[in-house]
Amino acid sequence: MQGTSDPNAELLDAAALCGHLVPAGSVQAFLAEHRQRLFPDELFADLFPSGRGRPSVPADVIATVMVLQALEGLSDRDAAAELRTNIAWKVATGLSLTDEGFHPTVLTLWRNKLRASDAPERIFDAVRAVISEMGVLKGKTRRVLDSTVLDDAVATQDTVTQLVAAIRRVRRLVPKAAALKLSAHDYADPSKPRIAWDDAEARQALISALVNDALAVLGAVEGSDLDAEATDAVGLLALVAGQDVEPGDQDGTWRIARRTAPDRVISTVDPDARHVHKTVHHYRDGYKAHVVVEPVTGLICGQRLTAGNAPDGPVGAKLMDEEPKGRQVLADSAYGSGETRAGLKKRKHRLAIKPWPMPDTGRFGRDDFDVDYDARTVTCPAGHTVSLTPANKAVFGWRCGTCPLAERCTTATRGRILHFTDNDAELVEARRAWRDGDFAEDYRRWRPMVERTLAWLVRPGRRVSFRGTSRNRIWLAHRAAAVNLQRLANLGLGHDGRWVLAS
Repeated sequence: MQGTSDPNAELLDAAALCGHLVPAGSVQAFLAEHRQRLFPDELFADLFPSGRGRPSVPADVIATVMVLQALEGLSDRDAAAELRTNIAWKVATGLSLTDEGFHPTVLTLWRNKLRASDAPERIFDAVRAVISEMGVLKGKTRRVLDSTVLDDAVATQDTVTQLVAAIRRVRRLVPKAAALKLSAHDYADPSKPRIAWDDAEARQALISALVNDALAVLGAVEGSDLDAEATDAVGLLALVAGQDVEPGDQDGTWRIARRTAPDRVISTVDPDARHVHKTVHHYRDGYKAHVVVEPVTGLICGQRLTAGNAPDGPVGAKLMDEEPKGRQVLADSAYGSGETRAGLKKRKHRLAIKPWPMPDTGRFGRDDFDVDYDARTVTCPAGHTVSLTPANKAVFGWRCGTCPLAERCTTATRGRILHFTDNDAELVEARRAWRDGDFAEDYRRWRPMVERTLAWLVRPGRRVSFRGTSRNRIWLAHRAAAVNLQRLANLGLGHDGRWVLAS
C-alpha cells in the first residue's frame, strides 16, 4: 500500500535543527518547503492500487530523492548513501537526523512502477505544470530545438562477442537450443574463443563457424512456443547473425562484410544503443536527448530520448506538437528537411531554421532553375523548359548538347537531370530566407541560448545510467525536471496560494 509522510515533525527533525545550513534558493531548500505540494500523494496513487500490505516509502520522499539523484548524477547506491549521511538531503526530504533512509533497490522498484504506468514521466510533468501555472513563459513565443549525445552504459561489442553472447543467451532460455551440439565455441565458457587472433584465416574460420552455429540454433527453435524473453533473445540472435556478415567464396562459409548495416545493433547487452555520427569521421555510441527550450529562461518545455541514430527533425517536430500554435521555432540545419518544415508549418509555427547547405559544384544549382509547380514545368538558366516526369524529374537531355551554358551546368553526356522532392518549395523558400537574412537577427541572438540548457543537462555527465530506451527515458525526464527545478529556484520560485516568482 502507499505510504504517506507524517505531518508532525520528529524530535530530531533535520529541517528544524539544521535547515539554516541549507543555502536559500537551492533545490534542496525549495523541496524542503514545497515537496509535498509539488509531489502530492495522489500523484502516485495509481502505482499502489491495493490498500493492503506494508506502507511504501512516502511518494514525496521518493520523488525528492529521484530529483536530487538526477541533479547530481548519482547511482542508486550513492543516492541512498547521500540520503543517509547528507544533511541537505535529509532537510529536503523531511527526514530526521537519525533516519537511515532506505535500501537502494527501493528506487529501482519505484522506477519500474513508473515505467509500467500510463504516466512514466509524471515527475517532469509535475514540474512543467508548475511552470504553466506560474506563467513564467507567458508572452515568450520562441522555442529552440536541439539534441545532444548521451553515452551508453555498456561496452560496444565486436561481431564475435555479439554472436557468442546471443547464442549463449538463447541456449540458456530455450532447452532445444541447449541440447544442440555446436562446434565453434564452448558456450559455457565465459571467455572469448581461443584462436590465433592475428591469423586472418583463423578469424575467418571462427566467423563462419559462429554464424553456422547461430543458424543451427535458429533452425532448432523455429516453431517452438517461446515466452517473451526467449522470443526477444531469438530475434536478437537472428539480427546479429546477419547484420555484419555476408556469404563467403565457398558454400557454408561467411565473412565480415565491408559495410555497416543500417540501424546496426552495437551491443547485445543494450540492443537499443546505436552509433551516433556527429561528423563523417567521428561517432559515439549511445542515445540522443532531444529538447525544446525557451531561450530567455532556459527552461526545458519538452524532452525525448531516442536511439543515437534517430534523426533530429521528426523528433523535434513531434515535440513541437505539444506546444501552442504560432511559436517561432529556431533550430540548426539538422531540423531543415522538407518534411520537418512542412510538419511545423502545418501547426502554424514560424520557422527560423537554418537550411541544409547546397553543394558548391561551381555549376548551376537547383535555385538557378525556375519551377512552376502548378504546371509541373522546369525552366533552366538558358530558357529551356521541360515537363516534370511522374517521378518528379526534370530531364533536359538533348537540349544540353547545343546549349551555350552547358559547361556551366553539367558534364553529363545525356544532359542535366534534376530530382525534386515533394517539399521542394519549402526548401527553396528556406534557402531564400537564409540568404536574405529574414530571421538572421533572431537566429544569432536566440538560437545559441539552447547550448546553456544542454550544458546544464549534461553537467553531471553524459553517460546514461541504465540499459534500454524505456528506462533511460525516465532517467532523462528526471534529469530535465531537476534542471528546471534548479532554474526555477534560482529565479525565486515560491508559493503564496499559487506558484509565483519572487518580484
